[in-house]
Amino acid sequence: MNLLILGANSDVVQELAKIFAQHEHANIYMASRDLDLLEKSCTDIKIRYKVEAEYFPFDAIDYESHRGFYAKLDPKPDGIVLAFGYLGDQQLAQQDFQEARKIMETNFLGAVSILEIIAADFARRNHGFIIALSSVAGERGRQSNYIYGAAKGALTIYLSGLRNRLHKKNVRVMTVLPGMIRTKMTDGLDLSDKLLAEPEEVAQDIYNGFKKGKDIIYSKWYWKLIMTVIKMMPERVFKRMQL
Repeated sequence: MNLLILGANSDVVQELAKIFAQHEHANIYMASRDLDLLEKSCTDIKIRYKVEAEYFPFDAIDYESHRGFYAKLDPKPDGIVLAFGYLGDQQLAQQDFQEARKIMETNFLGAVSILEIIAADFARRNHGFIIALSSVAGERGRQSNYIYGAAKGALTIYLSGLRNRLHKKNVRVMTVLPGMIRTKMTDGLDLSDKLLAEPEEVAQDIYNGFKKGKDIIYSKWYWKLIMTVIKMMPERVFKRMQL
């Protein structure tokens, strides 16, 4: 198996790469903007798991580079994990459209750009899988992060359509809906320790979902219950909540 990881500096997929290398003997392509960290990760994976690991520069919102980036991968991946994202600053985004645009482009448009290229290749080969990290923030708009949530909600709907399209081509699409994770992206935020998951836990949930052939998973599991309650709230009640 050859596995491409986009946004490979994510704490979660750093752990996920190790799991795939260990249990699937996967050769790993790691792609992101920070190549220094990727070089260290690839070296560690090669030594520890005796698989091949390479790293490549990748910018989610440099759309013109995406087709050339994928064309250079040889051999082509059997599966991909899409994990790039940008939480951004909700308050700033309300005042500065450039921040809102960066949130929307990084979390949604960048994903559509590269995934359509990959999906076409997988469909042609009648083979492959896509694992993409969205977020529970996209399940219902909340005042604290509705621009980020809107981007992730769009991504979730897009992945649903992509899954429907590729099913007949023997290509799996799994949507991952994590809650709050203790990562570099959430460092410094005022979050409840009781709801925070560790990157290792989320990575294991993703791998378990992959092995079970799941279409959609929540991580951790209790976020499915939490979001079911939140989505069922009447709008007249929900809009008065400080979420």
